[in-house]
Amino acid sequence: MKAWEATIRKTQQAKKQATNIFGSAHVAHVDDEETEQDEIHAAGEVYHEERYLSNGDYYTGHWSDGAPHGFGKYWWTDGCMYVGDWFKGKTMGKGTFSWPSGATYDGEFKSGYMDGEGTYTGPTGDTYRGHWIMNLKHGHGVKEYTNGDRYEGEWCRGLQEGNGKYKWKDGSYYIGEWKNGKMCDKGKIIFSDGSMYEGEWDDGLPKGNGSFKFADECEYHGNWSKDPEEQNLTLSPCVDCVIEHDPQQVYDIYLKDCEISPQDKVPILPSQKKLAVWRSSKGNEPAVRQRRTSVDGRMDGNIDKELSKMGTLDDNEKNMKSRDDTSLSSSEGSPFRIPSVVKKQGETISKGHKNYELMLNLQLGIRHSVGRPGPVPSLDLKSSAFNPKEKVWTRFPPEGSKYTPPHQSSEFRWKDYCPLVFRTLRMLFKVDAADYMLSICGDSALRELSSPGKSGSFFYLTHDDRYMIKTIKKTEVKAILRMLSAYYNHFRSFEHTLLTKFYGLHCVKLTGAAQKKVRFIIMGNLFCTDHVIHRRFDLKGSSLGRLTDKPESEIQTTTILKDLDLKFMFRLDKNWIQEFRRQIDRDSDFLEQERIMDYSLLVGLHFKETNGNLYILYHCEMKPSYLKIPFSSINNFSKVNKNVLLICCYNYRAKLGINMHARVEKMERKNEMELIGEPTGVYYDVVMFFGIIDILQDYDITKKLEHAYKSFQYDPTSISAVDPRQYSKRFRDFILKIFLEDEA
Repeated sequence: MKAWEATIRKTQQAKKQATNIFGSAHVAHVDDEETEQDEIHAAGEVYHEERYLSNGDYYTGHWSDGAPHGFGKYWWTDGCMYVGDWFKGKTMGKGTFSWPSGATYDGEFKSGYMDGEGTYTGPTGDTYRGHWIMNLKHGHGVKEYTNGDRYEGEWCRGLQEGNGKYKWKDGSYYIGEWKNGKMCDKGKIIFSDGSMYEGEWDDGLPKGNGSFKFADECEYHGNWSKDPEEQNLTLSPCVDCVIEHDPQQVYDIYLKDCEISPQDKVPILPSQKKLAVWRSSKGNEPAVRQRRTSVDGRMDGNIDKELSKMGTLDDNEKNMKSRDDTSLSSSEGSPFRIPSVVKKQGETISKGHKNYELMLNLQLGIRHSVGRPGPVPSLDLKSSAFNPKEKVWTRFPPEGSKYTPPHQSSEFRWKDYCPLVFRTLRMLFKVDAADYMLSICGDSALRELSSPGKSGSFFYLTHDDRYMIKTIKKTEVKAILRMLSAYYNHFRSFEHTLLTKFYGLHCVKLTGAAQKKVRFIIMGNLFCTDHVIHRRFDLKGSSLGRLTDKPESEIQTTTILKDLDLKFMFRLDKNWIQEFRRQIDRDSDFLEQERIMDYSLLVGLHFKETNGNLYILYHCEMKPSYLKIPFSSINNFSKVNKNVLLICCYNYRAKLGINMHARVEKMERKNEMELIGEPTGVYYDVVMFFGIIDILQDYDITKKLEHAYKSFQYDPTSISAVDPRQYSKRFRDFILKIFLEDEA
């Protein structure tokens, strides 16, 4: 059968299936080459439209500017369907999303996410009614399970957390505190026979001070633990006690059947569904139809056909040797002189340096912590692992001990905070333990940055630039430990989060009269790259004190510039800009909920030189080898495939915020205190790196006093020290105004 005949048959089958679901309707047929002539509509006009899309999806409802807008139904070929409100192509307002498994969500949506009040019914009949934030149960809600269990109370990021009541089908129930989906802290459980435990809990089991009263009024009280050796209990027998009770019965009999039902596993979330939006060639809508890539990022096979006409890597190098490559865009060269040689940042800490001994202590401690044998951790950590009291002290005498090697430094003590959590984070970040130790504890010394930051912290870089070590204050240690559980779950939920990655939290206590403690955290270095970072910006969205007092001639590649130094708008590819906006919202919400402020977006720019030969690599499925394609040759491709090819190659080995090929547009301010200037239409090709840093500052009494003091002298909206809610709104408003879609 010819390919076009197979396409027609598939189209007819899908059309019939759509008709069965929505009823008989006139469908505007769209094939790969031609589109029907549509009525011309003014920009912003909302009208009714029915679209049968070339990939098999179907939409009927209100339409405006080439996208669903108003009320409408969208059906995907995999059986998922949404019926409800739309806003500029996104599910926004009230609606119903259904899965082919039979699961449904009926409630409020925001920017494609289940967000607000809503009811989710799973394929097995489990039902949750309550509040949602970005697809996760968050706030007050009621969960009814098909096995007869029921929970009513508070939720946080998809799990029971806070105060709540869980009732089992046999009538037993628990009332008290929850953490990470398990009974924790203080709570009371009453069993169906009248027996009751009231006291402290940990990881879903009684642990700590509490009392258990049996149905016959006999009572054990004291310190509880599943390990009998840790128990310290006193029996208060009843008046007519005839039964000999064993406290271990609480764990082995009473709690045996009191398990918490597992959470729902949704195969694909509404926000993950792609929309294959057909665009009209008439009126104000662009003529090029959008093409979707599959989930794994593979493109339409037509690109491979066009690429197959080109030679292999060696052939193209020979053919293009004498040609100069040109950019597809009207981008300019670098806006400033690019230095030919750039020295590595920082001063090497060698013997005689004031912090040489501290570096040795740090390396000894890291080697001990990371090299300590232990089982491979599970990503599903118990709540006890996040306890701030979960820390390990180790003594390092110069002569060595049973657990530590001899060394040439003075005696010191080493502390690991929540070691299991950070070990699991390193596993989550795919960090090999041997490589980690080699980077920090290898033969090469650390490098100290030339001057401490505004906070008084010192920064150290590993020899390979992979990790940055920062000394921190006790208040910052408390901040990271307080939000560690939420931080861990945030990284598990959002792989594109822009928050700083933390790999370890430690303390060195030096011996001697001073008894000095140095606390430090190990972070990922955002600028670990072979590209030279020509410009660095620390952006907060405030204006007071956000100007670097340096002339252009004195600005070096290591200079940290601020908001009022920024002379560019950042243009991201349309495949990245939406994800960037979503992630800024997620990360800002997280920091606001954790009462964090004073953070910033660190941006690094590598400006590409336009006078050299620039190639891209693409793996052609019809050829066994890679093709090295000069930019000038891409003009031979069809427009659609050329754009998709560039998207693919620009994002080769890229992820959000790392190694992103983009453009910046020069802007000009009317006055120097204006945060955002006017775009000039002058563009530069860059490689971008960005992430959210300094996320350990609580809005404490010091910051509140700073806000009160500066508010008397300056405009309160211009100062950095504001409450977390105001800070979050100002930060995201500013960032989303300077990061725009590249329409080239």
